[in-house]
Amino acid sequence: MHQNNPQDYLDKALLIHDQQAVNQAISTIALQLNADYATEPPFVLCVMGGGVFFTGQLLSQLNFPLEFDYIHATRYRGTSGKVVEWLVKPKNSVNNRNVLILDDILDAGITLKAIVDECEQLGATNIKIAVLVEKQLDIIKPVQADYVGLMVPDRYVFGCGMDVYGWWRNLPSIYALQD
Repeated sequence: MHQNNPQDYLDKALLIHDQQAVNQAISTIALQLNADYATEPPFVLCVMGGGVFFTGQLLSQLNFPLEFDYIHATRYRGTSGKVVEWLVKPKNSVNNRNVLILDDILDAGITLKAIVDECEQLGATNIKIAVLVEKQLDIIKPVQADYVGLMVPDRYVFGCGMDVYGWWRNLPSIYALQD
């Protein structure tokens, strides 16, 4: 279902989580992080480009000091891929640091597992993952998120940082393509 008009994707999509549900999920994660990192601030890594929406909404709700950087690792070329490609690795040292990875979605977990492995190899001592959504899949994922905002079905979802063929990362709600 690859179309040329981005509006067609949205017009034919099914709303999964509205803006209010997304905002509430982000606030709930913020409360958990504020409690968990009150005494030991983390080094925060935003996974580009999907994690930027979630990260932007979340950071203003965190009430502890933090250091911030971004990383870019992807296995998607179009809609899928098998090999994780590093576009940007952590620029600042994560050695002997608490690291908090922020991403839009935990899908099959392959990319997030590669990110965790890289942080471990670089010497991070404690690594946690927060995702806006986790896709419900009938597989054992190689990594688990420590903080999950919302669950989504095993469908092609977009909005809130997740794209549909490059479009609609900016939507404040989460949608799924219809079969």
